[in-house]
Amino acid sequence: MQLTITKTGLEKIGAFRTMFLHENNFQFVCNKCHDYGWADTWLFELDDVAIGYGSVWGTDRRQDRDTIFEFYLTLPYRKYASTVFDQFRQVTKAIWIESQSNDVLLTTMMYRFCETSLAEAILFEDHFQTNFSLTGAVFRKRSNDDPMEGDESDYVIEANGEVVASGGIMLNYNIPYADLYMQTREEFRQQGYATLIVQELKKIAYEMGRVPAARCNIHNRISQATLEKAGFRVCGFRLKGALQKSAD
Repeated sequence: MQLTITKTGLEKIGAFRTMFLHENNFQFVCNKCHDYGWADTWLFELDDVAIGYGSVWGTDRRQDRDTIFEFYLTLPYRKYASTVFDQFRQVTKAIWIESQSNDVLLTTMMYRFCETSLAEAILFEDHFQTNFSLTGAVFRKRSNDDPMEGDESDYVIEANGEVVASGGIMLNYNIPYADLYMQTREEFRQQGYATLIVQELKKIAYEMGRVPAARCNIHNRISQATLEKAGFRVCGFRLKGALQKSAD
């Protein structure tokens, strides 16, 4: 059995990436790494048969290639996952894994090959629709006259003539997903404006033909509560693990 791991371009592994995204069926946070040229891809071949691929990028600096964030094998070859992964990390000299917990294959490799691991972020998927309203609060697109102070969000909540919250939709994730974000001015927090803007952003996402998703820092309990109140639920975690210096 001859395993070959070769650095290649996206065109060589495009079909495998389609299979990876289809099988997992979730918003893949690192999808944009390919679009922006932040990652290298590697083709796996067993006895000259293509069986999957892997991708690496830089965990702290985009120009580095020290972190495995994609690892995919077609089903008939998953019994060789540990062997392929071990050689892959040796070829790339990767020292980290970044995985989503809902990516079962790579997360399995994390717990098999990493010395330590931790959760960095919480991932959310849409679960139910809400119908909140706040007296005097208006959701609208931002205008050129709004005092945004460097905030480039596309949408705002206005209350009593003031912009109290803002947010937007990022589309640089795998189709059909869209990533929602929001912030509330400090003096207007804990009044429901964040929940309202998330609710309205979800509607905009669906009107665009996108499925809304979101994430927040693992320690940000306020954002977590806001997203859940606006109809999201936890669907996974962003994990990071330090690879062992040598395989067991």
